[in-house]
Amino acid sequence: MSRVVVGRRAVMSLISLLLNLLWIVCGGLWMALGWVIAAVVMAITTIGLPWARAAFSIAAHTLLPFGYKAVPRGEYFGREDVGTGSFGVIGNIVCLLLAGWWWALGHLAWAHLKLAGLALWPIGKAIVPVQNAPFR
Repeated sequence: MSRVVVGRRAVMSLISLLLNLLWIVCGGLWMALGWVIAAVVMAITTIGLPWARAAFSIAAHTLLPFGYKAVPRGEYFGREDVGTGSFGVIGNIVCLLLAGWWWALGHLAWAHLKLAGLALWPIGKAIVPVQNAPFR
């Protein structure tokens, strides 16, 4: 199936669009809303801002998971940032201990498996179209 690519953004394929619509109707909307609420709460606390940014990204990915993939930001953008280095590791450990395991439990449904791993280790990731993801 062909996709139109505009810069780094790609128009979603018809199959991805249909799967995303089915996903939203079958509960993806509620999980995405949960991520938005968590992000707002973290943003209010100020100290939670790094996690809030990740949670907003994951909320969008939870709403439309088909046709996108979470990849390390350093690999995708070709440069490191504060979330991709040692601060990111520390932030992910804190996240894992305080909230990540709860988020992962919320994603243990069959279609949520790729989001469960992301919930455990969210900082330093970018949500990108599958065809733009770097190969490993």
